Amino acid sequence: MFVSFLIGAIAIGTVLLYGCLGEMLMEKSGHLNLGIPGIMCMGTAGGCLGIELYMNGLANPENASWFLLILISILMSILFSVATGAIYGFLTVTLRCNQNITGLAVTTFGTGLAQFIMSSYVSRKLFNTAGKIISRGLVNDPNANGFLRVFFSHGFFVYFAIALAIVFAAVLKRTRLGLHLRAVGENPAAADADGINVTAYKYGSIFVGSAVAGFGGLFYTMDYLKGSWENASTIESFGWLAIALVIFTLWKPNISIFGSILFGGLSITAYVLNGSSTQNELLKLLPYIITVVVLIITSIRKKRENQPPASLGLSYFREER
Repeated sequence: MFVSFLIGAIAIGTVLLYGCLGEMLMEKSGHLNLGIPGIMCMGTAGGCLGIELYMNGLANPENASWFLLILISILMSILFSVATGAIYGFLTVTLRCNQNITGLAVTTFGTGLAQFIMSSYVSRKLFNTAGKIISRGLVNDPNANGFLRVFFSHGFFVYFAIALAIVFAAVLKRTRLGLHLRAVGENPAAADADGINVTAYKYGSIFVGSAVAGFGGLFYTMDYLKGSWENASTIESFGWLAIALVIFTLWKPNISIFGSILFGGLSITAYVLNGSSTQNELLKLLPYIITVVVLIITSIRKKRENQPPASLGLSYFREER
């Protein structure tokens, strides 16, 4: 039972990890994007639509190439999620609209449009077939020992998420690119005066962050649910939880790997314990309660490296520099 619980925690945690990394990258540039749930939904719709177009051209969809399914789904997911992120970027970077209101609008738009695309243009049969192919792990034997099942029974997207977190941590901490991005998030006026293209860094972080967040929704439907859209409405709730995870992990990508597994475990605890409806609802609140506790502790300690970027949520007006 514990092995199954840990496997489920890692799987759900991967959904949160993608959303967390995407949001974290945007926040490093000073953008609080509450449109992450909508972007995750659009990434799902794009990836699934790409799979639909590919498999429709095959005589026997069950013989679809694992590599092409992964590649096409990733490319189409990037296209749709980045396009949605571009809307947010144009409104908040170029037009300097309120980031909170814009993010909420993007979430409403993204979830609605994704639902329309999935219900109108994606075949459930092809969807299920593709999901079974994509979700194959290195170890697929349910009788294998616990260690192998926990670490090697997952599909490609789980290991890809962990790799991205490690790369993000290295780039943000050890490269000039990461230094410039953090400078833009802390003090865009000073970064601008130092010759850093603030607008380019903001748009770049929004585009890359949106692409990564979109993978979270795609993984959830195509891998975790094995090609099912029945519970896809929960993608939006995972998006909000991913934003909370950014705070819990103190804006550090490497910590987000372990934080996502913890949040994933807390998210499924209610279903594992199978308690009363009241107990289950209280258990579902645990990730948010823990996030609030962490936020309070870090605020009291006032350690600068554990605080959000100084310009988070604020529009940059270059003429006021």
